[in-house]
Amino acid sequence: MAADPPIRAAGAVLGRRDGAVREVALVHRPRYGDWSLPKGKPHAGEHPLRTAVREVAEETGVTPRLGPRLPSVEYETAKGLKRVDYWAAEAGEAAPFLAGDEVDRWEWVPLEEAFGRLSHAPDTAVLEAYAALPERTRPVVVLRHASAGEKRDWRDRDLVRPLDDRGRRESAEMSRLLRAYAPRRVFSSATARCLESLLDYASALDVPLLAEQAFTLGSTTPERAAARFGELVGSRDDGLDGLVVCTHGELVPVLAREACPRDGLPADPSLRKASFWVFHREPGPDGAVVSAERHAVGDRYGA
Repeated sequence: MAADPPIRAAGAVLGRRDGAVREVALVHRPRYGDWSLPKGKPHAGEHPLRTAVREVAEETGVTPRLGPRLPSVEYETAKGLKRVDYWAAEAGEAAPFLAGDEVDRWEWVPLEEAFGRLSHAPDTAVLEAYAALPERTRPVVVLRHASAGEKRDWRDRDLVRPLDDRGRRESAEMSRLLRAYAPRRVFSSATARCLESLLDYASALDVPLLAEQAFTLGSTTPERAAARFGELVGSRDDGLDGLVVCTHGELVPVLAREACPRDGLPADPSLRKASFWVFHREPGPDGAVVSAERHAVGDRYGA
């Protein structure tokens, strides 16, 4: 008999700096009388990134900006095996905290003290992985556009082929996923389908959406695309704002390999439509790549 699938959950190590002190958020659960990292179960069919962001915000009132992926942990509960996915995160906007049955209070705790405050060994292992990361990173995202029908069925110029109904739904969901990382420098191929894939996101953040011929199929070469992407990634004006570029399936591996050393990518770095790579880099034009993750709109807990 096959084993039951694990109970899924997601959360984050939420960090900030208070003067010279690096702090993390710990939550108190009255049901168990323990201190733990903020986390929780997904809503039905929810994407893991959205679960992590929502649960941290619900349990602390602070909206996180996700950073590198941390190790997932598994442990036995009264209801069966539980698997929790974690990310590092920076503190964003804060709303009033509402105490509840699951979390009645939370605190910012100095990182070194947090190891002694946590009640469970799996949380301690996650915190150790977090402490080993650079304190701050910036996201560099390579995105393949959402669904735009079939090229063979389109009778006009390919440049103006728009998203189809499915693609517009994917674009709206993509906007919500990208907000987990909140890159503020937004670039796209000049094709309608790529621009439309990022339109919701750029509007939500109220940032410019800039078309680049270097990322436009039919108007560029792999060498030109890689060179321009390298310029954007290495920009001294980048700070910690992060970068997202939407392009075509043919150019995704070119940009992914430019963003990350070959040994940091799988043999096939391609993306299906409405998917993206996110590379977390140390700040600065020569910042090292800390981690690489691949996500898709269709990724769902329970799928």
